[in-house]
Amino acid sequence: MTGSNEYKLNQGPEDGISAVKFSPSTAQFLLVSSWDCTVRLYDVGGNTMRMKYQHTAPVLDCAFYDPTHSWSGGLDAQLKMHDLNTDQDTIVGTHDAAIRCVEYCPEVNVMVTGSWDRSVRLWDPRTPCNAGTFTQPDKVYTLSVAGDRLIVGTAGRRVLVWDLRNMGYVQQRRESSLKYQTRCIRAFPNKQGYVLSSIEGRVAVEYLDPSQEVQKKKYAFKCHRLKEEGIEHVYPVNAISFHSVHNTFATGGSDGFVNIWDPFNKKRLCQFHRYPTSIASLAFNNDGTMLAIAASYMFEKGDISHPEDAIFIRQVTDAETKPKST
Repeated sequence: MTGSNEYKLNQGPEDGISAVKFSPSTAQFLLVSSWDCTVRLYDVGGNTMRMKYQHTAPVLDCAFYDPTHSWSGGLDAQLKMHDLNTDQDTIVGTHDAAIRCVEYCPEVNVMVTGSWDRSVRLWDPRTPCNAGTFTQPDKVYTLSVAGDRLIVGTAGRRVLVWDLRNMGYVQQRRESSLKYQTRCIRAFPNKQGYVLSSIEGRVAVEYLDPSQEVQKKKYAFKCHRLKEEGIEHVYPVNAISFHSVHNTFATGGSDGFVNIWDPFNKKRLCQFHRYPTSIASLAFNNDGTMLAIAASYMFEKGDISHPEDAIFIRQVTDAETKPKST
């Protein structure tokens, strides 16, 4: 099923995959969090698992702080920092409910977590310790860092833009331009805006500058929809990852497809073959030459038999990821 430009990682998680994240400095290492209560570190080039560490409950997200430290959180509400050299754990702190999102902001040197307890918390990675708790209007489903700004997507289709250097007030309060529940938000590498996906086969391209001139550029489009026997099936868009060089982005849906989009010319650049099951998470590496693809059933149809959870590493080319000059 996999071609010469793609392979499956060995020793994959034993339950649903919640997140895949490449190291910020090298294409060699990939972090993977899972419902099997583990975070795993893979050597992608060698196709080996370097290490894994445990939480006491399913892990919903993970992130690199630097090449030798990972942070992770999940249903046990504990935020862990793990030293990947010494294999040592530190419990940095907790939320009052499951931790759904873990991200690092290099510009402000702060770790950011979002939780179902309706809060975002900041953490100083040097100490490490809590650096503030900020109430959100509802459960946090997704968040993304754009320079020194933080974009938070909550239940109730709310989107909040915060300034990580001054968390005293919310910079912008928005409502999603999509009618259905928000699934994923990812910021443009150029920090000008973000892409938001919903559970109903749609993606919105949004801009942070509130001026009318810039807001005129925003748009939304349908995707991850399949006609089968004359009936259109609409799937959640679970995952978004940006190409750091070209500002194009990949989306993954519960239809098992990965698409790459050019947001400037409003075109789809390519679609890969269909994967065995839902795409739960996607991550381009730091130079955009590889894409990690988590094909992992997300229980959209309940507890039925399903293909095994797997991570595919795909080599991608400029032809697939670079905007076509018109």
